[in-house]
Amino acid sequence: MKDYEEYFRNNRLPHIWCPGCGNGIIMKSIAKAIANLDLDQDKTVIVSGIGCSSRASGYMDFDTLHTAHGRAIPFATGVKLANPELTVIVITGDGDCTAIGGNHFIHGARRNIDLTVVLFNNNIYGMTGGQASPLTPTSKKATTAPYGTVDRPFDPCDLAQSAGATYIARGTAFHAAQLPDLIAKGINNKGFSLVEAITPCPISYGRRNKLGDSPAMLKLLSEQAVPKTAYSKLSVEQRAGKFPIGVLYEAQFGEYTEEYSHVIERAEGGLK
Repeated sequence: MKDYEEYFRNNRLPHIWCPGCGNGIIMKSIAKAIANLDLDQDKTVIVSGIGCSSRASGYMDFDTLHTAHGRAIPFATGVKLANPELTVIVITGDGDCTAIGGNHFIHGARRNIDLTVVLFNNNIYGMTGGQASPLTPTSKKATTAPYGTVDRPFDPCDLAQSAGATYIARGTAFHAAQLPDLIAKGINNKGFSLVEAITPCPISYGRRNKLGDSPAMLKLLSEQAVPKTAYSKLSVEQRAGKFPIGVLYEAQFGEYTEEYSHVIERAEGGLK
């Protein structure tokens, strides 16, 4: 098994993320998951969109694509369809994935194509101006909501399950020991996998909402995150301000590239 540090492009480091940002923890977790699975580096592809999280692909030593805003999943779909033997991992953010990329997210899950989507959720558009995203909590401030957003955020894990994903997990930058395992299980799943990784953004989000520095925001995550089994035993009142972590959902369904190969076989048989 390789050391995870071998999966970084050291000539591209140090990274550009702000001090206290949790994105480095998530990127390391992806690298550790790949190392733990001992994946072939030449058969692993990292695809990202636009935003803070999506810069991670440039730091990782694989065949990588840094694509257009919100389009990481369709690019990754093309890669997987072109060569189903590849392991394809998508790095995306809450805005990139669930706003401009929301429709692609839904249909990637609906098709159950074998992609592992790691959603870096920092609750805001960090790089592009601090705007509110579809995952910004109600009443929290952003540059587009200086007095607090009135929009309700949706749960990307619930959305993925409803759309047809077959593996869904949630972790946080605080629970750094757990996150690589959640990602590895997603990679092993034969189908569309979502791993939501909640991470602090102390500059664009935390400072504006008076949540303190990065250690304070990590402490808040430790208090809000509850293992799924324990969360299921909480009353509705006790669940207020908390969320479940761990493997949230698993199912089995035909994987898209395999099902599509049968269509090709039938078409070729009809031509003979």
